[in-house]
Amino acid sequence: MSKKSKLTKGILLGTFTAGVIAAINKMIFLKAASKDIFSREEHKIYPWRFGDIFYTKTGEGKPLLLIHDLKTASSGYEWNQMVRQLSKSHTVYIIDLLGCGHSQKPNLTYTNFLYVQMLTDFIKSVIGHRTDVAATGSSCSFVITACGNNHELFDKIVLINPDSMLKCGQVPNHYVKAYKFLIDLPVIGTLIYNIANSRRSIAEKFLTVNFADPSLIDPDTISQYHQSAHLGDSSARALYSSIKGNYTCLPIGYALKRIDNSIFVIGGEYEESIQETISQYSDLNPVIEWDIIKDTAHLPQMEKPVKTAKLMEDFLEAQ
Repeated sequence: MSKKSKLTKGILLGTFTAGVIAAINKMIFLKAASKDIFSREEHKIYPWRFGDIFYTKTGEGKPLLLIHDLKTASSGYEWNQMVRQLSKSHTVYIIDLLGCGHSQKPNLTYTNFLYVQMLTDFIKSVIGHRTDVAATGSSCSFVITACGNNHELFDKIVLINPDSMLKCGQVPNHYVKAYKFLIDLPVIGTLIYNIANSRRSIAEKFLTVNFADPSLIDPDTISQYHQSAHLGDSSARALYSSIKGNYTCLPIGYALKRIDNSIFVIGGEYEESIQETISQYSDLNPVIEWDIIKDTAHLPQMEKPVKTAKLMEDFLEAQ
């Protein structure tokens, strides 16, 4: 066989393989999103300049904004089990962050500053009042930064298992930039995304990170997270590549030190290095209050919602 024939055969084989992978990727997204198991009742849309933001509004009283963790499979569903209790004394706003859940997932590089601006604009345009805020995990960093920039928009702040100072301070380097470039490729990047956000991978994350007690994991919760990760077709991978590239990280030490809002940190007993993280935050802002919920891990609001809601209510209603 001539070199020209071998080259032609290689090109055809490569094209066929890419086509098969693309078809598989498309089928995965369509199957995951085929059953809309999210509750869209009473939902609202905030038409933000970078994309529509899906949110709900429930209850009466002082506004409380709930912000889910910044993960590709996360959404406002994270707070569902606490809404009824919290809405008895608050007007509860729950958002799907840009790139997550039912919010739009534009193909751009997601940064901490993008979410800081989104949060600021949402409070000004939608809530319209100074508000209490609760956030989880990686989302805590842009709440702190937004408060540092516009403290008049925020009242009390609840942080559930926030990222450590080390994680917040990570920056893009040559390795993660190369990995981000790989994920951003239309075919191979989507395949990497689908593997990382498969139902099995999401279930494993709940077993090893999110919950301390595997018996409390509801299969419907895994389905919710799996669907959330695959709404919006393959553009969903843009957030994934930005997170992996550390573009959503930002040092928060200066902002945390200068804000004088009341802050309450809730930790899961089995969250990795949570006591060390709380110490880091308290060293920078000594007035921070904190508590640990026993027998929980990264998502105590899902694992022990009644206990978590009670802690939040006691803090938010204290004078």
